[in-house]
Amino acid sequence: AIDAQTMTIHHGRHHAGYVRGLNTTLALLGAERSRAEPNTARIGQLSRDLAFHGSGHFNHALFWITMAPPAAGGGGEPGGALGERIDRDFGSFAAFRRHLGAAAATVRGSGWAWLVFEPASGHLMVHQMQNQEELMFHGAVPILGIDVWEHAYYLRYQNRRREYIRAWWDVVNWPKVDELLGRVMA
Repeated sequence: AIDAQTMTIHHGRHHAGYVRGLNTTLALLGAERSRAEPNTARIGQLSRDLAFHGSGHFNHALFWITMAPPAAGGGGEPGGALGERIDRDFGSFAAFRRHLGAAAATVRGSGWAWLVFEPASGHLMVHQMQNQEELMFHGAVPILGIDVWEHAYYLRYQNRRREYIRAWWDVVNWPKVDELLGRVMA
């Protein structure tokens, strides 16, 4: 579904870049806050950098743990509480798959599609996120995301994003996503 070279570059360069950016931004923010008269424009820019790099790190950290090769349990359909909630909130797994797939396919430019748990309503929902820090409403907790930045698929799939999305379903680690749902519902 996703080749080793893409995963190596994705994790070792892109995700690692977000971690470096996050660490640098945190250090710069700390230094700016410790000044007798912090530069408010600088703090504003660093706050945007923090959102960008922090979201990039968080999104990827969740992405890695919710995938597994088919030989290690990836793919198929969810069971347990997650499977029941998907059926309840989307009508069926097939309907959910179409919804999340459409959200991922239609991100303008780069971004993500997320399965989230929204605690106020107690429902699972699909969110589309452009870039990596926009369009997620407050309170929603992501439990499964598909990365549709080109670095996630371009080596193998070039501009065939929908083909990548179809293949990605073969590596979803449903037991892990079910575990994450249990944690956020607790």
